[in-house]
Amino acid sequence: MSASHRIPAIFYGHGSPMNALEDNPYTCAWESFGTRFPHPKAILAISAHWTTRGTAVTAMSSPKTIHDFGGFPQALFDMRYPAPGDPALAARVAQLLAPLPVHLDQSWGLDHGTWSVLVKTYPDANIPVLQLSLDITQPPAYHFALGQKLATLRDEGVMIIASGNVVHNLGRLDPRSKGFDWANRFNDAIRLSIQNGQFDQVVDYQSLGQDATLSVPTSEHFLPLLYVLGARIGDEPVEIVTEGMEMGAISMMSVVLGGG
Repeated sequence: MSASHRIPAIFYGHGSPMNALEDNPYTCAWESFGTRFPHPKAILAISAHWTTRGTAVTAMSSPKTIHDFGGFPQALFDMRYPAPGDPALAARVAQLLAPLPVHLDQSWGLDHGTWSVLVKTYPDANIPVLQLSLDITQPPAYHFALGQKLATLRDEGVMIIASGNVVHNLGRLDPRSKGFDWANRFNDAIRLSIQNGQFDQVVDYQSLGQDATLSVPTSEHFLPLLYVLGARIGDEPVEIVTEGMEMGAISMMSVVLGGG
């Protein structure tokens, strides 16, 4: 497939689940993806909210909507994202990742890391969606390498999306803060590395020392970004689409790979 027809890969800085209900600059950007890019035949999502030991992919024909949060309005719990699954694509994912064993999962579904952003981009929920789990036992380079193996899906009409946050420290949230110094420094360093195509520095984010320790106290919200960066083909463009630091310690940076 020519680069002009290749499906882009997108990292969403998803932030609060409330973005599914709200209209703001972040959600407006997510909505624009649905009209800016060709509709994919399917979506493979990597969410911060499905961590496993080993790798799994959802393989059911009708994945359930998972409400994996608490303390939010009932309207959020009432939301459903009834996108179909795609068992054949799940088998294709397992094939691409071989000889890595991939469990064809029948129990998970679509968690809020996936549906809270897709409800904005593809509100009709008529595109099949799969989720690939995050093997939390593996180092960053492993996740980047999986993205490289999956990149070919983009030439098969599949959109790879990932959902997390470059900076995500719930223990340091402060509604008065526009961004802690350590959060802004880390976010700036990751942004610069992405813009310069120095993805090895993003993979090696822990070398940023205390800024990295505070910004990424646990890795699950950062690792999804590595799948999208790993899925880059050639020297295609990389675009920072949204920016913002919510409550001092949640980066809302979103990144589009390809797409012209």
